[in-house]
Amino acid sequence: MTKHAHTVKSVLPGSIAEEMGITAGDRLLRVSGHEIEDIFDYQYYVEDEEIVLLIEKPDGEQWELEIGKDAGEQLGIEFEQDLMDEYRSCRNKCIFCFIDQMPPGMRDTLYFKDDDSRLSFLQGNYVTLTNMDDHDIERIIRYRLEPINISFQTTDPNLRCRMLHNRFAGEALRKVDMLYQGGIEMNGQIVLCKGINDGKNLERSIRELTGYLPFLKSVSVVPVGLTKFRDSLYPLESFTKEDAREVLHVIHRWQEKIYEQYGTHFIHAGDEWYLLAEEELPEEERYDGYLQLENGVGMLRLLIEEFKEAYGPLVPDSGRGELSIGTGRLAWPYISGMAERLMEKYPGMKIHVYPVHNEFFGERITVSGLITGGDLIAQLSGKRLGSALLIPCNMLKSDEDVFLDDITVKELSDALQVPVVIVKSSGQDLIDAILGEKEQGKVE
Repeated sequence: MTKHAHTVKSVLPGSIAEEMGITAGDRLLRVSGHEIEDIFDYQYYVEDEEIVLLIEKPDGEQWELEIGKDAGEQLGIEFEQDLMDEYRSCRNKCIFCFIDQMPPGMRDTLYFKDDDSRLSFLQGNYVTLTNMDDHDIERIIRYRLEPINISFQTTDPNLRCRMLHNRFAGEALRKVDMLYQGGIEMNGQIVLCKGINDGKNLERSIRELTGYLPFLKSVSVVPVGLTKFRDSLYPLESFTKEDAREVLHVIHRWQEKIYEQYGTHFIHAGDEWYLLAEEELPEEERYDGYLQLENGVGMLRLLIEEFKEAYGPLVPDSGRGELSIGTGRLAWPYISGMAERLMEKYPGMKIHVYPVHNEFFGERITVSGLITGGDLIAQLSGKRLGSALLIPCNMLKSDEDVFLDDITVKELSDALQVPVVIVKSSGQDLIDAILGEKEQGKVE
């Protein structure tokens, strides 16, 4: 008997699995004699050029399939569970948890708190390590599953226990030592809470985290996100402009010191700090190759640089039209500047860039990725929108035309009586969408 069996959801046409007669409903029992605990084991053992699959058909018959293939070639099997195991939910009660600040009545998936190291490897999610035992760490090291993204918050064990409301959170930092000794590449994150892990504690965290160089490649510092739904939650304060400037002063000072010693800037400030402090974004070189883009670090600088590169070769003309762009308050000054430059090059073009205030979650949330369809409808109704409304793709649920409040792009288009164009993330994509040079996602 095998403890772990994984049901096949589908088989890709023309794949090795299809050729071997594997079909939906079959169960994978073993790979080359090894039981498969989850996606980590599976991806490791199917890398080999010669493997043996033990498959159980729906009628109970077992097939042993010997397969020869190129190293790293995939079999073409999709399983019922993406991780080949249950998702691990978070055991912490973090004082800054964004999900605890969500209003009731939203779709169930938005309330699931994941803290799964497998999602860190596969999707780049940040994990606290409190859900991992030594067996998990050993597998990460053995299989070279890197990078692993870690939510540190602080290197003070006692403070970490208080911030995560988990008495094992400080002890979990020991696992970072194991990853470091195993030579596993990591990235880190600090969610900064005013009066809690900032100031001297931030200095301590940066100093101690540099001890994990070169395997800890980068650490981002981002301000805590505070919505208006914080009744009965831990009292947290918003950072002021002066606070933001002090945070940036600390980070910039450490960047200079670390760069001089290691040749990397290592510690990075989220884009929101610069908006709040009313300071210029750092030059591109300070981002060390944009290691923390998904954490909101360097996204605006990269967009600006991509826009500059795509803008240079444009040939002016005067025969353009009128359109509009909806974005969050964080990106609005930069998108507006790009629109101005395009209108200078194309005098016949009119671009309206509208900053959408986050009434749904509260004014303190400024990123475009948390803008809802309802706020777009409420704030853009009656505005001059032109022939199309452009919105960034990060406003939508992954691979679906649905906003956080379950309003669809079609409903937005119908409400505003204008076609909606979904713009991909790069500066080139923005220019292409504005000029209509390349087809983007469009809903009418």
